[in-house]
Amino acid sequence: MNKLHMIAKGVAPVLAALLMTACAAPEFKQPAMDVPVAFKESQLPAAVKVAADGSTWKQAQAAEAQPRGEWWLAFNDTALNELIAEATRANANLAVAAARVKQARAIAGVAEADRIPQVGVNVGAQRQRQSDVALGLPAGTPVAPGNVFSANLTASYEVDLFGRVSSNVSAARNDAASVEATYRSVLLSVQADVAQTYFRLRATDAELETLNRTVQTREENVKVNQRRFDLGDIGEFDLSRAKTELATSRAEAIGLQRQRATTEHALAVLLGKPAASYTAGASPLLDTSLLPVIPAGLPSSLLERRPDIAAAQRAMEASNARIGVAKAAMFPALALNANAGGASGNTVADVFKWSSRSWVLGALMSMPLIDGGRNKANINRSEAALEESVGTYRQSVLVAFAEVEDNLAGLRILAGQTAQIEDAVVSARRSADLAQKLYTAGRSSYLDLLDAQRNLASVERSAVQLRGNRAVTTVALIRALGGGWDGANASQKVAQR
Repeated sequence: MNKLHMIAKGVAPVLAALLMTACAAPEFKQPAMDVPVAFKESQLPAAVKVAADGSTWKQAQAAEAQPRGEWWLAFNDTALNELIAEATRANANLAVAAARVKQARAIAGVAEADRIPQVGVNVGAQRQRQSDVALGLPAGTPVAPGNVFSANLTASYEVDLFGRVSSNVSAARNDAASVEATYRSVLLSVQADVAQTYFRLRATDAELETLNRTVQTREENVKVNQRRFDLGDIGEFDLSRAKTELATSRAEAIGLQRQRATTEHALAVLLGKPAASYTAGASPLLDTSLLPVIPAGLPSSLLERRPDIAAAQRAMEASNARIGVAKAAMFPALALNANAGGASGNTVADVFKWSSRSWVLGALMSMPLIDGGRNKANINRSEAALEESVGTYRQSVLVAFAEVEDNLAGLRILAGQTAQIEDAVVSARRSADLAQKLYTAGRSSYLDLLDAQRNLASVERSAVQLRGNRAVTTVALIRALGGGWDGANASQKVAQR
C-alpha cells in the first residue's frame, strides 16, 4: 500500500506537467527570413555608382545610432514643419487609429481583470407572499405576506490551472501592441503623405512658373510677328503659327492649374480641413541641392524600424497565444466562489445582526465531455490563424525590402537624370538665344526659332519635374526605412550624390 502511495505521489506531478504542456500555448518561434547582408543598391559595382555628372554614389552608413523622431526637420523647411504639425493634430485617419489604440488597451485591461478575484456587493429588499402548498401547509391556510431584506458580499475567482487566463492576457497585450504599432504606421504615412503632397505642390508651382515664362515668350513672338506681318516682311503663315503656339501654351498652363488645385485639395484633407477653406500660397521648388542624407543602414535593422513590420510581429505573437486559449478549453476549469451576508424578514437593521448571517463557500470544476469537435476545431482555427499571421509578416518584410531598394534605385537614377537635364537646359537656352538672334537678323526661318523655343520649354519642364520627383522620392525612402532622423544632416547633399 505504501509503495502504491509513493508511486502515485511520483506520477501525479508528471501527469500534471504533461497536462500543462498539452494545453499551454506553444513557444513562439520567430519565422526564419532570408535577410540580405546589405541593400543591393548600396553595393553596386563602382561603374554603376558614378553618376552622369561624375559624382559618386555614397554608400549609406548604418542608421541604428542616428537620432530618431522628427525626420522632416532634416528638410529645413519651416512651412513643411508647420504642415506636418497641423496634420498630426487634426488628421481624421490618425484620430481613427488613435481611437483604435484606446479600444485595444481597454480590451487588454478586460483580459487583465481575470487575473484577480472579482468582488461585488448585493443589497436588496422585497415583499413577497408564498402559497400555502409551497410552505407545506394545508390548502386554504391563510399566509400573510412578508418582507425580506438582504445584504451580501460576493467573490469569484478562476484558478488558471491550464493557462487559459494567462494566454488570453498575452493575446490581448500583443493585440494592443499591434494596434499601437499600426498607429505609428498611420502616423508615419500621414506625415510622409503631407511631405510628398507639399513637394508635389511646390513642383507644380515651379512648372507653372516655367510655363508662364513660355507664355510670355509666345506673346512676344505674336507681337513681333504681327508687326512684321503689318509691314509685309512675313506672310500670314508665321503669324498664324505664332498665335497657335501662344494658345497651346496658355491651354497647358490652365491644365496645370487643375492639377495644382487637385493637389491642394489633397493637402487640405491631410490637414483635416475642408478643401474649400484651405489655400496654399505659391512656392516654386527651385532647388533640391540640399536634400537631407538618408542613411539606409543594414537590412536587418529594417525589421526593427518599420512600424508595419512591428505590427505584424505582434499579431503573430497574439495568434500564438490564442492557440493556448483554445487548448485550455479542452481541460477542466476551476472556479472558486464565496458569498457572505445576512437576510432578515423584519427590519433592515436586523440584516446586520449576527443571527442573520449566512455564507457559502464553493468550488466548481467543469470540463467538456462531448462537444461535437468544437474545441478541436477551435484549435485548428487558431493554428491556421497563426499560419496566416506568419505569412502576413513574411510579406510585410519582403515588401519593406523592395520599397527600400526601389527608392534607393530611384534616387540614384534621378541624380543621373538631373545632371544630364541640367546640361540640356544650358544647351537649350543657348540654342534658343542663337535662334532668336538669327531670326531677328533674317538669317533663319520662324520655324527654326519655334523649334528651339519648344525644345527649351520642354527641357525646362523636365528639369522642374525631376526636382519634384527627387524630393518626393527622398520622402518615400524615409517612409520605406520606417522614418526617424532629425535635421542633423540637413546641410548635406543627397546621399546618392
